[in-house]
Amino acid sequence: MPVIARLFRPVCTMLGLGVIAVSSAFAQDAGHCSGTARQVEFACQTWTEIDRVVHAGVDTIIIPVGGTEQSGPYMAVGKHNVRAQVLADEIARQAGHTLVAPVVAYVPEGSTDPRTSHMRFAGTISVPAAVFEGLLRGAAESFRVQGFRKIILLGDHGGYQASMAHVAQDLNKRWKGQAAVLDLRDYYEVIPHQYADALKAQGHAAEVGLHAELSDTSLMLAVDPSLVRQDALRTAPKPGAADGVYGGDPRQATAALGRIGTEMQIRTAVTALQSFNRSHP
Repeated sequence: MPVIARLFRPVCTMLGLGVIAVSSAFAQDAGHCSGTARQVEFACQTWTEIDRVVHAGVDTIIIPVGGTEQSGPYMAVGKHNVRAQVLADEIARQAGHTLVAPVVAYVPEGSTDPRTSHMRFAGTISVPAAVFEGLLRGAAESFRVQGFRKIILLGDHGGYQASMAHVAQDLNKRWKGQAAVLDLRDYYEVIPHQYADALKAQGHAAEVGLHAELSDTSLMLAVDPSLVRQDALRTAPKPGAADGVYGGDPRQATAALGRIGTEMQIRTAVTALQSFNRSHP
């Protein structure tokens, strides 16, 4: 069974344009802290459980970085946050001896005055790069003083990759001999390279673009289809830049196509993490 099929639990339940509603029965039977999340998510542990596993040798933690941004009319703005958390959980499970921090949802997404990049659309939250980098440094330092010796930065979005590399470089200089940071950029680079090439090889070259297109939408369908407005998408005319879709065409996206990319990302990240662990015993 594919990795994401085993992982999948719907993250978002929406009734029309109303509020998110979760029954008490659902909350009891399928709460967030179950399955893989209960095993690896930092937020699902008590402080004594965290202290115990750190003293038992769990010294690696992944900080998944998402972002809250427009992704066209047919995909929810939490796309990166859900993908980063779910895939980081599976990466940690496969790598072993690794926990996963809460996802970072507030990232640089453009200027607010004037409004640029994704901030030109409703549904986007942006913070300055200096604030973002300070947040990552503070979180990493919090984990270091608790006993984590390997902090992994895993970003699901391209706009802040340079900032993550800068933070990793800075902390590695500051912490030399105490702890180490891995900027796991290979996880992100799978999407515009190996995954895009795989989709093109299957005849989807014209549908692959830069944002909210075939690959982006397929990845979301593989991880959590509740974030994609599939009925509206299938009957829509081809969306373009004015709709927040940059190149390509999302209308033929499928979960099966998405699993090609998610499995590439997980495999690449696990390999990089295992290599990093071997070089930082």
